[in-house]
Amino acid sequence: MIERETQSVTSVSEGIGHLALDYSAETIGASCIVQADCFEWLARIPCSSIHAVVTDPPYGVKEYELHQLHKRSTGHGGVWRIPPSFDGHTRSPLPRFTALNQKERDLLRDFFTEWAALVVRALRPGGHVIIASNSFLSQLVFSSLVDGGLEFRGELIRLVQTLRGGDRPKNYEEEFTGVCSMPRGCYEPWGILRKPLPRGMTVGECLRTFHTGGLRRPSGDRPFCDVIISSRTPQRERSIANHPSLKPQAFLRQVVQAVLPLGHGVVADPFMGSGSTIAACEALGILGVGVERHHEYYEIGRRAIPRLASLRVDREANILQDDLLSHPEQLGLPL
Repeated sequence: MIERETQSVTSVSEGIGHLALDYSAETIGASCIVQADCFEWLARIPCSSIHAVVTDPPYGVKEYELHQLHKRSTGHGGVWRIPPSFDGHTRSPLPRFTALNQKERDLLRDFFTEWAALVVRALRPGGHVIIASNSFLSQLVFSSLVDGGLEFRGELIRLVQTLRGGDRPKNYEEEFTGVCSMPRGCYEPWGILRKPLPRGMTVGECLRTFHTGGLRRPSGDRPFCDVIISSRTPQRERSIANHPSLKPQAFLRQVVQAVLPLGHGVVADPFMGSGSTIAACEALGILGVGVERHHEYYEIGRRAIPRLASLRVDREANILQDDLLSHPEQLGLPL
């Protein structure tokens, strides 16, 4: 088993141009972006050719279908809701995942189970997957990924006060002023999963053989922690890459660095969107390959990645877990 896997691993020194296959693609710095359906792409690239995956999926059911995006742009309902305005600010639309019916939830489960099986094929043994989710769907998503062959290793909590939840019951706001339908979201769960190590192989042996299996420490005396304090995505980044679920560079650069335990390898984002994960790779000098099926977002990413990568970001989130527990006021959230 170990010998067969070792023989299939592609050398990082070969670069990543071969991962574009015959799709429309472009090289950006040391990275590559590909316009393709990621299911097809993952099934075609060589086995064990990527070291890690960092991605924020669209949940594959309805929120990024063209008619739903049209409803979002016109403000006419659909899965996207407009949060109430307060503090004098107009809020961006959010996908209303509570609108999914049982059939759509079943489709969601099948989507991620199939996707995980393809990711397992493409990853080196011990390669990590860190995938964005939300508190409402994370249990379903993570269990589906395990059904597809990935090993659940925990959650990375992005501490950020969102505008999801906290609203009074719809159409009964005045009657039940002291009630909210769901708690206001103050965190975002990212699943931490891993392709299983070959039977009998230790993490140390996996690191020697495949350069995977663990997570990189931010510094020699400090482990990677599963809580990262994060602001919402700054406006200057949104002005560069107009995508509904754009994540901040300050957060993504920490995640991308963590998934390559030895500091080198290929990080893939199969749901590239406007390219923020690949921009984080470029900023850190890491080989990244992004895959996006929608031409509009592919073009946004092509233009935005160099600009996002060049930004200097505030690393305020680099706070030890001990400091976090000792000084909860640093969260900037109600105590």
